[in-house]
Formats: sequence, structure tokens, C-alpha cells
Amino acid sequence: MAERHPALARLDALVGRWTVQPEVEDLGVGWTDFSWVEGGAFLRQVSDADPLPATAPQAWRDNNPLPVTSLIGLDDAGDGFTMLYADARGVHRVYRMAFADGVWRLWRDAPGFNQRFTGTLSPDGDTIDAQWERSEDGVDWRLDFRITYRR
Repeated sequence: MAERHPALARLDALVGRWTVQPEVEDLGVGWTDFSWVEGGAFLRQVSDADPLPATAPQAWRDNNPLPVTSLIGLDDAGDGFTMLYADARGVHRVYRMAFADGVWRLWRDAPGFNQRFTGTLSPDGDTIDAQWERSEDGVDWRLDFRITYRR
């Protein structure tokens, strides 16, 4: 493969294993791991956790997406990224992604289920405080849940 595109270097800040704590009652800590694949052409994210406890709401147990695998790549027509997402429920999604100046953003425009994610990397690079939001119409947004990543 040719020399790595300079925009991909921005994603080096994500590489490694993180513990992941969603701010959702009765959900424990999970983990996610970012690693370069195909000689650095793509960044793979794999996420999982221990099985949900019996005290977790039934809706969470019935709709648990874990494990999740995502593949992040660059569109060299600009400096934006695309994330391909697949989970244990058989859900497949495509997100647009940006990562610049310590801010990680994902978004998806889909009829009836628009999503956006914003995460802020701490100055020491060891914490990401983030949140997922959702919108039915792409105009009125509401918080879905907050989530914290720690190395």
C-alpha cells in the first residue's frame, strides 16, 4: 500500500483498548478496542462487555447490540471519514465521521431514526466524554445516553 494518507494519522489518538461506561442504569462497564488493519488503511473498532445482569431492564437485554464491529475509512475527496457498523442484532449502519481538534463526531441521517454522537478527548488523551442523541425528524434532537471512554 502507498504511504498512509495524513488525515488517517488523526485517528491514532483512538488506537488502543478503552473501558466504556454508558450512563444507563443497571449497565456495567464494557470495553472497546481500536486497531489499524490492512496496513493502516482502515481503523477497526471492536466493542463488547460481560453479559448484562439480570437486573438490567428487559428492553436492554432484548436489544443488546454487543458485540459490535465497526470499520473506519477515509474519503480522500476531503478529509472526512466513514464508519461501517455491524452488531450482534444483525443491524448494519453507515455513519459519517469526523475527528479533529480532540472532538470525535459521528452522524447518520436515516428516515425516522437520525443519530449523532459527539465525544471530547481529554487533554491527556486518556478519557473521552461523549453522548449519543437521536431525532425522528432530523430537527428536534434528544439525548439518548451519555458514555465515557477511559484508557
